Amino acid sequence: MERNLLLKGASLSTDRGILPQGDVLVAGGVIRAVAETLPCPAGTDVIDLSGKLLSYGFADLHVHFREPGAPQKETIRTGALAAARGGYTTVCAMPNLNPAPDSPETLAIEQAIIDRDACVEVLPYATITLGRLGGQVVDMAALKGRCVAFSDDGSGVQHDEVMLEAMRRAAELDCILAAHCEDNTLPGSDPKSEWGPIARDLELAAKTGCRYHICHVSSRESVRLVREAKKSGVRVTCETAPHYLLLSEAEVRDEGRFRMNPPIRSAEDRQALIEGLNDGTIDAIATDHAPHTAEEKSRGFAGSAMGIVGLEVAFPVLYTKLVLEEKLTLERLLDTLCATPRRIFRLGGALREGERADLTVLDLNAGYTIDSSRFLSKGHSTPFDGMAVRGAVILTWKDGRPVWKDLA
Repeated sequence: MERNLLLKGASLSTDRGILPQGDVLVAGGVIRAVAETLPCPAGTDVIDLSGKLLSYGFADLHVHFREPGAPQKETIRTGALAAARGGYTTVCAMPNLNPAPDSPETLAIEQAIIDRDACVEVLPYATITLGRLGGQVVDMAALKGRCVAFSDDGSGVQHDEVMLEAMRRAAELDCILAAHCEDNTLPGSDPKSEWGPIARDLELAAKTGCRYHICHVSSRESVRLVREAKKSGVRVTCETAPHYLLLSEAEVRDEGRFRMNPPIRSAEDRQALIEGLNDGTIDAIATDHAPHTAEEKSRGFAGSAMGIVGLEVAFPVLYTKLVLEEKLTLERLLDTLCATPRRIFRLGGALREGERADLTVLDLNAGYTIDSSRFLSKGHSTPFDGMAVRGAVILTWKDGRPVWKDLA
């Protein structure tokens, strides 16, 4: 039988902001009390978290766990372990899999692996189109409740009429449609390849009333379009990723660890993303964790597969380069990693009484160098390898059970 836990003395990241110190009582996998100070009931283990920051578990709206289909790149088990190490207790897994989760039957294959192997909550996406081929829209009604949202991520929906039909169905069912925005007639290096489809989709979202979410925003024109759409009442949300916030094309080297889609863009694009994050235009930071084998990432920039890993480094690199350099507040960073993604995708969860004990403990004073060879993910390709950072995830609990622990 699991013993109760009293977590004492940490700073608490709550929906009322960061409280300087407090206690949290956990029993039966649930948060039973949160207060400035709490007594210790009999049969309770006490964990002193003085000098640490306690947050509700992070939520990532965009990961690739590759299973079923490519377990040599990542599995549900290894991806979930990487998530736990990064402080994530809920992740949303993209559907570029084999078989594609485009029906209850194919989605059940992925769900069975999740039920068997995941140490954190893994919520699968279903595809927008059958086979993720961009043609016929899936039976969304049959998939609603089995998936967290619908996406063809990895591919943009090229045809206006297909996206319009998908949005109409999603609006009728009150489901989220999460779009990878890429115009295949343009090179990915052209920002219009991203913002052109976004402009189209925002018009369709305004027409249909669809809950429309934009994946991995990377360009300043995309930020401007979203900002204006929000002002006009379109039900749009969006995410960006750590590498777009911290890097510009000047830092890109001829190495596979700098190759991803969309690509890293200009310093002006990066600054626009930071401004969009600060003013609420950009709702969430998602890692777009996209592992590949070492061989696939060893062919130089042009020849390597697109995608990098991010779950195990997201918090420290963002805390070091944004918060410590005073480009973003700690409160806003935690909001984009936890509260806002949970709110816009209706995932639930907060550091308050009655919620599941999905918790993350951060040591903001820990300094170290990122070493990708120690990752729990099967993927080791990150542009942040060798970076000196501050801020470490030292404990992660899922439903009151430890899924990551590093008190060294």
